[in-house]
This record gives sequence, structure tokens and C-alpha cells, in this order.
Amino acid sequence: MTSATEGQSPLETKNPTLADQHVGRKLRWRRQELKLSQQELADRLGVTFQQIQKYERGANRVSAGRLFDLAQALETRITYFYEGLDLVSAAAARRGAAEDAADFTGQIDKEAVDLLIAFQKIEDPDVRKSILASVKKEARQAPAGKSRAKVKARSSKS
Repeated sequence: MTSATEGQSPLETKNPTLADQHVGRKLRWRRQELKLSQQELADRLGVTFQQIQKYERGANRVSAGRLFDLAQALETRITYFYEGLDLVSAAAARRGAAEDAADFTGQIDKEAVDLLIAFQKIEDPDVRKSILASVKKEARQAPAGKSRAKVKARSSKS
């Protein structure tokens, strides 16, 4: 017996795609940038906070109408949710499979989101370049294969 989605293109299924996951991440970033809780955003939209969680995880697809509502509630443009998507797609294509793009497109922890939000507020391009160079240098020096848990444990001792 075959499944209903076997042999179908991504457009024929309701399964979330890399684009859906990207929109979900952008939704989470913008909500956090505005310092809104999932419940506050849900109240603005008339949905449950669980629905917001599903959108943010990319577990549920966001319809065109809901995306319009989200853009209004989050005081942004609809196109904001798609910015950077071409980079995600290009990274997946270069690696040969969407599943392999998980390193680039996987869940981003709260500290990374906070770092991104703070970084975007820095107006001086020289300061931004300096910070980026420092972060890249630190990342290159990080031991390969060390799990995030070990890195977190090490950093919490400071």
C-alpha cells in the first residue's frame, strides 16, 4: 500500500517545505524583536498560541490571508517573511538535498536570535564589520565536533 503523498510534488502536498520553515523563523524573529509573547500575537490574530507555535516551527503552513494578517500584526511587509529565502534554497541546492540544508536552516536558539536583533540595531558599518570578524574568528577556532551542550556547559562556568 502506498501513501497518499508518495510520488507527488511538494505543491501537491500539505507538508511544510523549506520555505514554510523559513517563514516560520522570520515570524519568530519579528515577534521577538517586538517583544511580543506567542499569546499576545495569538490574541492579535484571534488564534491560539499553539497555532503560533506551529507556524514558528514550520509545522503548519501559513496561508496567504494569514500571512497578510501576520504582517499587519507584526508591523512589517509581507515580503519581510521571504527575505533571505533564496539563500536557503541555494544552500540546499548546492548540498544536493533539502535534508542536508538542516545545518544552515535548522532551529536557531534564542541567543542567536537575540544576537541577530542586537546586531541589526548597530548602525556603524565599521563596528558591524569588527563584530562579524570577531564572531567568525571565534567560530573557526571552536573545536570541530564539539556538541552544543558541551559548549554551553563550558560557557556557563565563566
